[in-house]
Amino acid sequence: MTSGGPATPPPKSRSAASRAANKGPQGRRDGDERYKRGSRRTSGEPLAAAWHPEDEAPESVRVRPVRRRGILSVYGWRLYAIPVLLVITALVVWDTSKKPAPDVQNASSPQNAVVSEGGPANGGIPEATEKAAVPPDLKVATAELPNGLNFTQAGSGNFRVIPGDGPKVGQGTQRTYKYTIEIEEGITAAEVGGGDDAFAGLVDNVLSNASQGWISDPRIAVQRVSANPDMRISLTTPQTTHKLCGLNIPYESSCRLAGKDGRVVINLARWVRGAVAFAGDMTTYRIYAINHEVGHAFGNGHQACGTDGALAPVMMQQTFGVSNDLVAKLNDAVPGSRDPVKPDGKVCRVNAWPNPQGK
Repeated sequence: MTSGGPATPPPKSRSAASRAANKGPQGRRDGDERYKRGSRRTSGEPLAAAWHPEDEAPESVRVRPVRRRGILSVYGWRLYAIPVLLVITALVVWDTSKKPAPDVQNASSPQNAVVSEGGPANGGIPEATEKAAVPPDLKVATAELPNGLNFTQAGSGNFRVIPGDGPKVGQGTQRTYKYTIEIEEGITAAEVGGGDDAFAGLVDNVLSNASQGWISDPRIAVQRVSANPDMRISLTTPQTTHKLCGLNIPYESSCRLAGKDGRVVINLARWVRGAVAFAGDMTTYRIYAINHEVGHAFGNGHQACGTDGALAPVMMQQTFGVSNDLVAKLNDAVPGSRDPVKPDGKVCRVNAWPNPQGK
């Protein structure tokens, strides 16, 4: 007996010879209808496939597979999904790459100064930013420090002289001004725009410009020295600038001190950020800052915009703006101010040179 059901008697055995005698040429018994397609199979008979290919179903009832051709049959819906995913990825990368520039809050510590863009005091990039896409309205307030790169707020108060001596340049029929170039300790090379040599190189190039610079005036000559200068051109942090120059007008500015060494103070805040009126043109602004403050050392005072729409005089306080109305309003807030700027509605264009038209 086998597990799971009743036993059945074994079938009777026949000899191999008798079995072979009853088989046909295909190995089946002649007249055996069990192997024909569609015939009924009795119980106990094994399942069998058709022996004759010619007995297959007629052509009319066959189902032939459909053959799809082309790239669509290979990739299907993926063909549409891939371009969509590429577009979405590009949009995400573009959106995440937009970062706002950091800003810096500036402290103030007013002391005494002599002559500066901020008015008389009580005691006597390589490009850094891109140009503005839209020029500023020069008739509205333009004295605020623009947004832009970070800068060192306070240095040590000590200055290092950048070594270098040069020849006299200019005729100097009245005087030759000897100058040193200095940077306050604590200012980084990136803030300077390339390090000590970059700052010194720009100052030298500006002061030795015989066509548009101050030495286009035959009365003036300049010479760079490493010691015993007539003026010290110093790149200075805002906190030290406030101590040296004062803060008569509540905006970052540079100045020139009327001491024995005639220090020309170039404010790092403006060196890095520039001025609104210059619309991000840092090279032009830096040239202007040097020429304006050195102009005070040569005995020049402030000037107003002379002709509406013309280039501004280099001695105009362009850090605050090129509109006479705006500059006059700022100077009126300074006690004892004698600047010759009157609110007459004239607006000039920024200019960095004493002699912008050249010789």
